[in-house]
Amino acid sequence: MELIYFKNVYKQYKNGVNALVDVNLAIEKGDFVFVIGASGSGKSTLIKLLYREEKPTRGDVYIGGIKVSKLRNRKVYKLRRKLGIVFQDYKLLPKKTVYENVAFALLVYGLKETEIRKRVLKALDQVGLKGKYRSYPDQLSGGEQQRVSIARAIVNNPKVLICDEPTGNLDPETSKEIMDVIESINKEWGTTIIMATHDKDIVNRMKKRVLLLDKGMLVSNKEKGGYSK
Repeated sequence: MELIYFKNVYKQYKNGVNALVDVNLAIEKGDFVFVIGASGSGKSTLIKLLYREEKPTRGDVYIGGIKVSKLRNRKVYKLRRKLGIVFQDYKLLPKKTVYENVAFALLVYGLKETEIRKRVLKALDQVGLKGKYRSYPDQLSGGEQQRVSIARAIVNNPKVLICDEPTGNLDPETSKEIMDVIESINKEWGTTIIMATHDKDIVNRMKKRVLLLDKGMLVSNKEKGGYSK
């Protein structure tokens, strides 16, 4: 049973740009998938359709049986509870500690403080930052800030972790460390990973499933794929 399914998805923006053209795609639970392609190929659009930042012009997107493309706006929050999202810019709250940044998403669920603490410390431990829970974002390196944003994304144990260029602002060594963290979440938590990236070294080194987009079309879908030489 597919966890994620795109059926004849077409996306045209108001300016006439065709961002996605007749995309059909199935992703199983526990998959690790890279989405690659040149700028303007449709990577970000595909990612945004998953968390309902955008809606397709035609076709349907399903996640865990939910028809995301037809979801009413007032129910989008229920979808996003099942997802974790990591961006290139870390989007941390500067006046809150690491602990508070990660806990923030759980507070709206009305969980008890003991449960929140348990989940936050588990997530921080997973990303290697348990010892820095009292620090503030400006006291951390870029790589550490991205680890906090990953911890925040997984604190509710989502079915899917969506990453949009998560290493775009990081040097190669730090990027490798971040990818090791994301891979550990995939292996140890069983979380499905979908990551848009332009980092050829990461894609070629990790040998995961690779989706190649070109001018909005899905032109290649390979297990243990990579960038062509």
